[in-house]
Amino acid sequence: MNQARERHIIIGTAGHVDHGKTALIRALTGRETDRLKEEKERGISIDLGFAPFRLPGGEIAGVVDVPGHERFISNMLAGIGGIDLVLLVVDVMEGVMPQTHEHLQILQLLEIPRGIVVLNKCDLAEEDWIDIVEEEVRDEVAGTFLRDAPVCRVSAVTGAGIPHLVETIQTLVKTIVPKDADGPLRLPVDRHFAVSGFGTVITGTVLSGTVTVGDAVAVLPPGEKSRVREVQVHGRKVDQGFAGQRVALNLSGIDRETIQRGSVVGTVGIFEQTSRLDARLTLLADAPRPLRFRDRVHFYLGTARVVGLVALLDRDVLEPGESTLAQIHLDRPLVAHRRDRFIIRSYSPMTTIGGGVIIDPAPAKHRRFRKEVMTALSELESGEKSFLLQKIADQAAVRLKELETISGMGRERIEQHLAILKQEEKILLLADQWVTQESFRSWSFQMEEEVGRFHEKNPLLPGMPQATLKQALIKVLSQKAFSTLLAGLLDAGRLTLAGETVCLADFHPAPSAAETAVIERLETAYRQAGATAKSKREMLDQLGLAEDQADPFLGYLFATGRLVKLNEESFLDAATYRHALGLLVGHFATHETLTLAEFRDLLGSARKQTQALLEGFDELKYTMRRGDLRVAWKLPEIES
Repeated sequence: MNQARERHIIIGTAGHVDHGKTALIRALTGRETDRLKEEKERGISIDLGFAPFRLPGGEIAGVVDVPGHERFISNMLAGIGGIDLVLLVVDVMEGVMPQTHEHLQILQLLEIPRGIVVLNKCDLAEEDWIDIVEEEVRDEVAGTFLRDAPVCRVSAVTGAGIPHLVETIQTLVKTIVPKDADGPLRLPVDRHFAVSGFGTVITGTVLSGTVTVGDAVAVLPPGEKSRVREVQVHGRKVDQGFAGQRVALNLSGIDRETIQRGSVVGTVGIFEQTSRLDARLTLLADAPRPLRFRDRVHFYLGTARVVGLVALLDRDVLEPGESTLAQIHLDRPLVAHRRDRFIIRSYSPMTTIGGGVIIDPAPAKHRRFRKEVMTALSELESGEKSFLLQKIADQAAVRLKELETISGMGRERIEQHLAILKQEEKILLLADQWVTQESFRSWSFQMEEEVGRFHEKNPLLPGMPQATLKQALIKVLSQKAFSTLLAGLLDAGRLTLAGETVCLADFHPAPSAAETAVIERLETAYRQAGATAKSKREMLDQLGLAEDQADPFLGYLFATGRLVKLNEESFLDAATYRHALGLLVGHFATHETLTLAEFRDLLGSARKQTQALLEGFDELKYTMRRGDLRVAWKLPEIES
């Protein structure tokens, strides 16, 4: 069986402190998940614990043991994300307790897909009492994802009911859809430490993609690259880890001190850190007070915990039980993706008050009470396809890899959505960039407008340089995309090319009588000077013309081929240039090399003008310079 397509399962526990979560895992797996000295001394879990669990069907699930004490809710939140199946553990001697309720709220907000209610310590209670507790628990989970969940009665100490619980877990596991092993690697770090002789080690659950020994990976934060030296799954060395597995990675080239719980190990070039995100935010119905604009909250995403400032976009106050669109500003950057779910807890005193789902992990800063902002966010919220369309519109022109980074989706899924959007004529591909049809039409119109304005300002020039036209458009448009856009307008006959310049289809330079007189004066002056033409400044001074006054006329003479521009200061009339080219070809008919002095004497020109002419021939590849000599290269054929 292809390991990438196997079901790799993560099972988590939840429930009040001392309700027997760790003992239950010990009964299921035979492993002790309390590893800290304080945990063993106090008999309660403080940090996350992990153990492998072999199911009857042969799968090995990873089990996450989370602390139940309210002081360690942040640790619980670091471990509960990414699980496929939760065991909500309730001590039948105590029933539903504060952390039972809070953990259930967190599970509901994170949209954990499925779970089992486990009534523990049943060896200590009478059957009638267990029935009462089960009814209490049923009332508590009504209206949540556990409303129809199976209930298993067990004793983690005696082992009673454990086989039935295992069978129930196996039944639910069969309904779990495998995680995306084809997408980019994404692994939130829940533990990091240094091992003597090995270096930095991190652990976490692979949410998507695969990780292979030797892979280059990015670690964000801090935003450094590393290489995977070793991969372990459940303490066993493997070549590759897959989505849905708990793995330990030995990373080279990065210090343990630079990594933190909440860092993400991912595919290089895909993930970016963000300090601002747009979200659908829901306040719990039993939140102790409303949430106000710019309230600070503790923000939990994956294994990360930061402080967030909540900017309500359509109101000043969010009442308990209400939901709205909001922008959350984070006090330090983290990695977030669209559709990631998060939890918020009040700043002080800390208690879980709500959560939500990320709509856009990299938005612009919004102005409040704007209908267009709320409409755009609602469209982003509606689905993956709408999100991609909105992002293409926001970014103006986007490459496929950029969409991977923005969306967090795998390339194959993105391409499927793009194909549909293209078929619906909402987007199109310009060479290497995706753009909306609306942007395409706007740019096409804008290009014609820009060329038209250029003609109005420069009526003597044949057209607008392509580079100048591109600069007038949006800067993110690549050269390939611009060329494709221009080619479409040329094919449609809306624009034409005049050498390296672009002009309107019906445009032709038409100088007035007065302009024609100046043009003829310039042309006559250069024709009479021939090969002895002076610099531009000297020639214009002789004619009494200012440089800015003469430039349009010189441009017209260059465009019509009546003057040849050697460089910014040296020009020749066309006849003289053709004569010089003939001398060049004639010289190489009988000589192997040519010096500047030889060509100056042949031409009867000054050294400066001769040098400009020869450098022009070098650029055209008519000649090749070798030290002080020139040799023939790709000489043109001269008509006799």
